[in-house]
Amino acid sequence: DLEAIAQGLREVLDESYLRYRIRSVEYLAEKLQRNSVPLIIPAGGHAVYLDAGAFLPQIPPEQFPGVVLANELYLEGGVRGVEIGSAMFGKRDPKTGAPIGPPMELVRLAIPRRVYTQSHIDYVAEVVIAVHARRTELRGLRMTYEAPFLRHFTARFAEV
Repeated sequence: DLEAIAQGLREVLDESYLRYRIRSVEYLAEKLQRNSVPLIIPAGGHAVYLDAGAFLPQIPPEQFPGVVLANELYLEGGVRGVEIGSAMFGKRDPKTGAPIGPPMELVRLAIPRRVYTQSHIDYVAEVVIAVHARRTELRGLRMTYEAPFLRHFTARFAEV
């Protein structure tokens, strides 16, 4: 483990590696933008953030558009992302039990170090674009179980 950490520290100081990684993320963002996929611009140095709220405007925050999008990317092509939105940061009003959502509904597509080739990045783009093409078919979810802390790790959902 310490050897892997040391290697990671060496790599993050390698400017040519950093240029390559940042360019790969920018390339993915540019390809998605050309296909009208809503995302946060500029892209991060390690990830592209899809705007799940704009991607799935028919799904209100209380029906977890980020979870829907992350699930659909996985089902479509095995692309793993993480929801950063109502499931991760949402709360319930203590008096009414009504959901209180965060300001944005995102899905983070992080690019692991030295794992993806150019063809992998193109594949991720193709999967996102394919899901975007049929976005109007997707429906929301309701949470059927949430833990009192870090609910997004163990939450369970059912289709609305």
